Amino acid sequence: MYAVWILTKRELQSFFDSLIAYILLALFLGFSGFFTWMFGSDIFLTGQVSLRGFFGIAYWTLFFFAPAITMRLLAEERKTGTIEWLLTKPVTDRQVVLGKFLAAVGLVAIALLFTLPYVITLANIGNLDLGSVVCGYLGLLLISASYISIGLYASSTTNNQIVAFLLALFIGLFFHIIFGVIADNTSGFIAQVFTMLSLSDHFESISRGVIDSRDILYFLSVICIGLILSELSLTKRSLN
Repeated sequence: MYAVWILTKRELQSFFDSLIAYILLALFLGFSGFFTWMFGSDIFLTGQVSLRGFFGIAYWTLFFFAPAITMRLLAEERKTGTIEWLLTKPVTDRQVVLGKFLAAVGLVAIALLFTLPYVITLANIGNLDLGSVVCGYLGLLLISASYISIGLYASSTTNNQIVAFLLALFIGLFFHIIFGVIADNTSGFIAQVFTMLSLSDHFESISRGVIDSRDILYFLSVICIGLILSELSLTKRSLN
């Protein structure tokens, strides 16, 4: 675990050594702040003390945010050859994948921490349901971790960052929209299967303040599958 911690710190520091972290944080806070306080779900206009609007826009913003974070994590290292140097160190492929995964999740967590003033402001304005707020943030972390694991896998399959970004979006699109659309347009067992696969259905359940073990298991399964595929892809390409 010490090696994973070192890799996580190294990767997280690399985000802030470049402009990547600052640009993505500014975009995330800009979009979420604008749509939460001013446009669409204007809290002051509706008179409702709720962060449902924020969770709704963050749900979409993080869909693009996660692939943007992960597209360079393995693709760029393969392109520059630094991944071979890294793998000569006393670390395993799994530790490399976990370190990069935790660094990306950490960056998302930092972005969400910067939105805590939203919670404080609304709590001072009226009677804010803190239980649903905590569940909403938990849901955002879980969907981010899921998309980051998918993005890592996409990044492990190519040397091109743009290809990694587009591939992560393409795969994520099925979980984000397509499975839900199929579920809405079918019935019976098929509808149940695609409802179960739809990420939006599980996120909606958690964001309403309902913590169901099936939802948690779903997110953990997507994360684990993404990380396992990333490790296998990294191992395979290292052997070639």
